[in-house]
Amino acid sequence: MKERLKVKENRPLADFLPTLTIAAKNLATEMTNYNVEQKELYGEEPITDEHVQNNSSVREMLGQRGIKPEDLPPAEDLKKLERRVKRDEKKLMDG
Repeated sequence: MKERLKVKENRPLADFLPTLTIAAKNLATEMTNYNVEQKELYGEEPITDEHVQNNSSVREMLGQRGIKPEDLPPAEDLKKLERRVKRDEKKLMDG
């Protein structure tokens, strides 16, 4: 994924993930959290299996809507965005 999004090895992938990808990952994680409790899952293997299934389900749903996460353009570099916001805030304070 880093190579596809042209993310340097020393940078976290999460700083470049499109918001749709982040939302999809969060949905799969929340589904896992819910099902771990509801199904009373214990241990690494059943919880991992549940999470893999939830990720697959979310990916399938996206595919049904014509969305391929790996084809989404990268989001703006989070570090650059943070610097720009700080610079703009400083201009407002000084302005």
